[in-house]
Amino acid sequence: MLLTELLHPGILEALAGAGHGARVLLADGHYPASTATGERARTVHLNLAPGLLDVTTVLDVLLRALPVEAAHVMVPPEGEPEPPAIAEYRSKLAPVPFDTLGRFEFYDAARSPDLALAIVTADTRTYANLLLTIGVRAEGTLTTR
Repeated sequence: MLLTELLHPGILEALAGAGHGARVLLADGHYPASTATGERARTVHLNLAPGLLDVTTVLDVLLRALPVEAAHVMVPPEGEPEPPAIAEYRSKLAPVPFDTLGRFEFYDAARSPDLALAIVTADTRTYANLLLTIGVRAEGTLTTR
């Protein structure tokens, strides 16, 4: 049994193979994961039923498992209000640099060869997609037994 709360074997495998600068996509249930992800990325589907598992829940677990150096979110067209999910991510990720991308810019970023992992959730909120860039572990944070 692992000591971490992150137990999903596919997610663990993809994260173990990813390094500094690799990206992780947390996709809502509307995201076109079959066409808008990097071809080398591992895709993990956690979308069992609408709303059952959302991006925020996955983010909370990942933030305890890996360092994040940057984040990107998909935003609606100019003039539309900011979706609540974005404010929530900004709060959870502070002080991590946080950038916004339009829909098609976001798709292009997620198609990058740097995408190591795409996690598809059942989040039913619109514009609830999040692209994380993996950082480096701070010196002295590795614990050994």
